[in-house]
Amino acid sequence: MVSEIGAGLLLLVGVAQDDGEAGADWLAGKVARLRIFSDEEGKMNLSVKDAGGEVLAVSQFTLLADTRKGNRPSFIRAALPELAEPLFDYFCGKLREESIVTVKTGRFGAMMDVALVNDGPVTIILER
Repeated sequence: MVSEIGAGLLLLVGVAQDDGEAGADWLAGKVARLRIFSDEEGKMNLSVKDAGGEVLAVSQFTLLADTRKGNRPSFIRAALPELAEPLFDYFCGKLREESIVTVKTGRFGAMMDVALVNDGPVTIILER
């Protein structure tokens, strides 16, 4: 599956077993207000809302891989689909409530081809 967005954010979202709605609420607010887009002077001073940007949120359980022991990643911290999918959908709904007009997602658990053109070497990890 391929999904495209214009100027905006690609969010890779990992849902852990102990995640809940309070964390999703916090994360949606943080994503909506994080000043990571350039203003007219080239300074990172605008949020995705300020910039009129879009969001593509992709559920990515592999972000929770534990590689400390052995050579095979363990995904034991990742939430099972019965918890992860509704919480991921809830999070995307909260982004929309934060006035981000366009929030796109793929199909939960589906294979997706995601191409990225980075505006500078910026990757930010958000954890609560």
